[in-house]
Amino acid sequence: MNTASVSTTQLSVSERVKAAAAALVIGVALIYTTGFAASTNVHNAGHDTRHGLAFPCH
Repeated sequence: MNTASVSTTQLSVSERVKAAAAALVIGVALIYTTGFAASTNVHNAGHDTRHGLAFPCH
């Protein structure tokens, strides 16, 4: 039987700020590109992704 040990490390404030900034930039980029894309392009991208994951959608 194998046992795994988990070590927890605390992130410094600067590392947490960097992670939050990266998440904010990615989130804004996603909202910006989705907001200005043609609705058919957004629909087709979501539709193709669902089919690619073998998730039935119709």
